[in-house]
Amino acid sequence: MADHLFVVTGGPGSGKSSLIAALAQAGFRTMPEAGRAIIRDQVAIGGTALPWADRAAFAELMLAWELRSYREACAIGEGPVILDRGMPDVIGYLTLCGLPVPDHVRRAAALHRYNRHVFLAPHWPAIFAQDAERKQGAGEAEATCRIMAEVYADLGHEVIPLPLGTIDERVAFVRRALTGIGAKPPADVRSLLSKR
Repeated sequence: MADHLFVVTGGPGSGKSSLIAALAQAGFRTMPEAGRAIIRDQVAIGGTALPWADRAAFAELMLAWELRSYREACAIGEGPVILDRGMPDVIGYLTLCGLPVPDHVRRAAALHRYNRHVFLAPHWPAIFAQDAERKQGAGEAEATCRIMAEVYADLGHEVIPLPLGTIDERVAFVRRALTGIGAKPPADVRSLLSKR
């Protein structure tokens, strides 16, 4: 288990990626989400591994991305690394789609463990919006959040819901939570710069 790897999961349009970007600005080491990058790449090359074309192939590409992200995050060294989703998200995605979860996907999630504390960005109707890459409706976004919480809990993780608040409030919440569970967050880069 890689105790320094912390996953942020949740449904689409819940502010998860915005939080990750803000955490990176605050000095945290982060790993990006697979979904949007895969969609952009598949659209650019005319591929069909897309959530609206071939969901099983899309899930396989997400798994490959998460395996690579996991290896890269483990190689970073000490201190917390914040990941935008993790391997259990692939299980959640397949479950949401009503597709079977292959044994190799379950094995990947069982073998490549993150810190047992996982942050969940709850469905937040006030900020949810669709775009060219996020075609899910609000109902599917809410269902995704619920399924991700269930999958992580079933795998033995303690799911910590993020507050519905500003990005700064969420960053402060993650800092306090990491400190409370013994992970030493980096010094806030902005506050260090302001003291010069």
